[in-house]
Amino acid sequence: MKELISFVEKFGGINEGEKAIIGNLFKRTAVKKGDYFVECGNTSKKIAFVEDGVFRSVYYNKKGDDFTRYFIYEGRFIGDLYNFQIQAPSDDCIEAVTDATIWYIDYENFSVLENQVAIWPLLISKLYAFVAESKLKMASTMKNLDASACYELFLHHYPGLANRVPLSMLASYLGITASSLSRIRRAYDR
Repeated sequence: MKELISFVEKFGGINEGEKAIIGNLFKRTAVKKGDYFVECGNTSKKIAFVEDGVFRSVYYNKKGDDFTRYFIYEGRFIGDLYNFQIQAPSDDCIEAVTDATIWYIDYENFSVLENQVAIWPLLISKLYAFVAESKLKMASTMKNLDASACYELFLHHYPGLANRVPLSMLASYLGITASSLSRIRRAYDR
């Protein structure tokens, strides 16, 4: 909970009463590797703050092949925030890449936060902006790079994550084959 409160405080001051409200409304739980926090096509019932572990946003093509859009790890929120707020079916699938511990909040309690924690609406709007900008910037940058440079950018953007996610998921994110990524890693580690 301490990490979640610290994250919220980055957006402005919160008083002890607001901290208590956050502490009462968020619930801690474990998520097993391979479980989905958000499933495509289902209405999102909650969003969460990652205390420990790694998740990925993933989509599937018509053949059932999976493609990693981005990774989410400690100190960040997970969920399809937009569809959660309007209670519509999710466009995202968010899967636990590792065993994880999260602090989650459901839709009803999220509405309470919006009304009782003054900084909450600002935090949500800034999260929207940050996520959208980050996704667009990475996607446009990676389009203009070769595979080796994409891997180097990944290492810079997601420090320490390369050894925590399976090679196949990382290759999917980079848009290359697992064997190509394996060669790049060997060359990079020399």
